[in-house]
Amino acid sequence: MRFALFLPLLLVSAAAFAGAGCGEREATPLPFQQKKKGANASTEAAKLADLDLADMKNNFGTLPAKYEAKSGETDTNPITTEKVALGRMLYYDTRLSKNQDLSCNSCHLLDKFGVDGTKVSKGHRGQLGGRNAPTVYNAGGYVAQFWDGRAGTLEDQAKGPILNPVEMAMKDEASVVAVLETIPGYEDAFKKAFPDDKEPISYDNLAKAIGAFERQLVTPSRFDKYMAGDKTALTDQERAGLTKFVQNGCTSCHSGSSLGGSSFQKLGLIKAYPNQKDLGRYDVTKKDEDKMVFRVPTLRNVAQTGPWFHDGAFDRLETAVQAMAYHQLGKELPDADVADIVAFLKSLTGEIPLEYIKKPELPANGEKTPGPDPT
Repeated sequence: MRFALFLPLLLVSAAAFAGAGCGEREATPLPFQQKKKGANASTEAAKLADLDLADMKNNFGTLPAKYEAKSGETDTNPITTEKVALGRMLYYDTRLSKNQDLSCNSCHLLDKFGVDGTKVSKGHRGQLGGRNAPTVYNAGGYVAQFWDGRAGTLEDQAKGPILNPVEMAMKDEASVVAVLETIPGYEDAFKKAFPDDKEPISYDNLAKAIGAFERQLVTPSRFDKYMAGDKTALTDQERAGLTKFVQNGCTSCHSGSSLGGSSFQKLGLIKAYPNQKDLGRYDVTKKDEDKMVFRVPTLRNVAQTGPWFHDGAFDRLETAVQAMAYHQLGKELPDADVADIVAFLKSLTGEIPLEYIKKPELPANGEKTPGPDPT
């Protein structure tokens, strides 16, 4: 059966796995939560025909080695060795936070698939964030950043948490630049990364450096080997799960090389999502049609990035899959189908680039570098 035959089914799916933290689940279990848990793998796994590989490639594409920053034909942030080296240092540097105890890596741990494993993250003075921290791996292919899409690029996103009073809590851009200018080692690093700039140390260049580093946070998996033609890369059950993933319409949202991130969708398309406290993209656009709309997240490494959804409501991947079928499709999937789909999702767990993410030696403080401010 060719993939194209599934397209009518794909149009009815939406918002899957939008993850980020306010609100609690309903006390009364939804229908899919009342079902018997712990189903066995499908007995039909080995009997299902593989989907047409050419059609799948049209839908998923090929995972790139890096995500270039493009605006049409223009490269808006060329990736260079010097820029990546600077971005790596800045990603790990806690001196970009008010109390000098938080970095980008505090909430997006690179050795933990880019997340911190909590429902919501802790920021300055232990304040809790409003949404679940999404993974930074493979995020370069997104249509926009943050669950509500308020930042257009990785570079735009990098500017936000540093100045957010709940997160890293720096006063303003000038304060961040002032700190960097007191650290002798950064003067040289910024000059190497931005040799044509009269004032290399700037907030824009900080964001460009972090963005360049993050654009190479790519995690190929066994699924990519399968897409390249290696039929042995996936087990029978994983291939069955891929078939059911497609047949149930999941690819209408989770497509492209990141298996998500390329669109905004309403969470609760068919059955209303119980947590209505966070209205998603509506908070950015103030348009009624954007209520409960979120940017679709990637499914790459999804088995490692729970708890799931924008409010971190689900801590079992099986329940998250059931919730998507219920809220987006109005379906209650058989336990065997859920088990197969989860098996496929686990095949999307990729390889963390351990050498690339290795914490660098950070430049030492200068005489005028300020100390932590816990207030």
